[in-house]
Amino acid sequence: MNIHEYQAKALLRSYGAPVSDGRVVLRAEEAKTAAGQLDGPLWVVKAQIHAGGRGKGKFKEADAGDGGGVRLARSVEEAADEARRMLGRTLVTKQTGPAGKQVGRVYIEEGSGIERELYLALLVDRATSRISFVCSTEGGMDIEEVAASTPDRILSFSVDPATGYQPFHGRRIAFALGLEGPQVKQCIQLTDTLYRLFVEKDAEMIEINPLIVTDKGDLKCLDAKMGFDGNALYRHPDIAELRDTSEEDPKELEASKYDLNYIALDGEIGCMVNGAGLAMATMDIIKLYGASPANFLDVGGGATREKVTEAFKIITSDPNVKGILVNIFGGIMRCDVIAEGVVAAVREVGLKVPLVVRLEGTNVEKGKEIIENSGLNVIAADDLADAARKIVKAVKG
Repeated sequence: MNIHEYQAKALLRSYGAPVSDGRVVLRAEEAKTAAGQLDGPLWVVKAQIHAGGRGKGKFKEADAGDGGGVRLARSVEEAADEARRMLGRTLVTKQTGPAGKQVGRVYIEEGSGIERELYLALLVDRATSRISFVCSTEGGMDIEEVAASTPDRILSFSVDPATGYQPFHGRRIAFALGLEGPQVKQCIQLTDTLYRLFVEKDAEMIEINPLIVTDKGDLKCLDAKMGFDGNALYRHPDIAELRDTSEEDPKELEASKYDLNYIALDGEIGCMVNGAGLAMATMDIIKLYGASPANFLDVGGGATREKVTEAFKIITSDPNVKGILVNIFGGIMRCDVIAEGVVAAVREVGLKVPLVVRLEGTNVEKGKEIIENSGLNVIAADDLADAARKIVKAVKG
C-alpha cells in the first residue's frame, strides 16, 4: 500500500526526521488559509498523487497553468492560486501513463534553500531477503536516468538482520554522499531513524528524493515516498487509515474485497489462474505465443464459486481484454467449482470475447462436463501450450 507525500512526511516528523512544515489542501477555498500558516518568503506547491515524476509532469487541462506538479510561489496569494490551478486537474507523468491521474489534494510547504540534492532509499532486497540502503550523490528528478546511464554513482548494500542497523552503516552512506563535519552525525541519526521506521511499520520502500543539504549545511528530507506490506496492515491500523482508494485501480480495489490477488496490466488477454507460480507461467507463455496478458489474477487454492464469478466479472470489466484464458490445475481447488463459477459468470455478464478453458487435476472430468453441457461458446484446451496457442489465435484472428 502506497501513501501520499504529505502522509509520509507526517510519519517522518513523528519519528524525528527533518522535514519542512507544510499543509495539505483538499478544497481550493482552503488554499490561501493553508499557505498563510507557513513562513515565506518561498512556498512550494505539490500535487499529491501516487506516482513519481511530478516535477516533470504536465497537466492535460490548459487552465492548470504552466509547469508540472511541483511549483514555486513567492507569496501566499501566488501559492493559493497555484493550488487552485492543480486541484481537480489531471497530471500526466512517466509513471501514470497517458491517462494521468486526477489531483484530489495539494501539499503546500515552506521553501528551502538548497545547496546539494542527494538520493537515499530503503527497500527489501529480494535477492538477499534483507533491508537494503540505496544512496547517490545524484539526487533529484533525474535519478532514473542516473540509474540507467551511470549506475556506478549509486551505492547499495544490505543490513544483516542479526545485527540490525549500526552507526557504521550511516557513516558509510555519509562518506558515499560526500558529507562532512556535523552532516556525518546527522546522516547517522537520519539513517537510524529511517531503518527503525521501516522495521516498526513493516514498510516495503522508503525513498527520500531529494535528500538535501540546505544552504545552512543541514540535512533535510525534501520529498518522501513510502510503501507498506499489505499483508501486515492488520498490525498497523494507523497506516491502514492512510489508504487513499481513489488512487487505486478500481478493478484491483474490487478484487481486494473478495480476497483475490489481482494486478491490472496493459495487455489484451485476461487470465484467471489458481496459484501465483502457475499464473506467472501462464503470463509468460502468452507472451511467448505473441500476445500480452491483461492482468495477473490468482483466485487462490480455496476459491469458491462466488469468488470465481466475481473474478470473471472483474476481467470482463476491462475494456482492453480481447480474450480470456482460464487455466486451472485442481489440487485443493476442484475443477468443477471453477467450471461452475465460470458458467455462472458468463450467464450473468455475457461473453463478448473468446474464452479458452484449460482444466486439469481434481474432478477435471466433472469440470469439463459442466462446461460442455453449459451451451456456452467455450474453447477447450488440453494443456497450457495448447491453451496459449488457441487464445492468441482467437484474439489475433
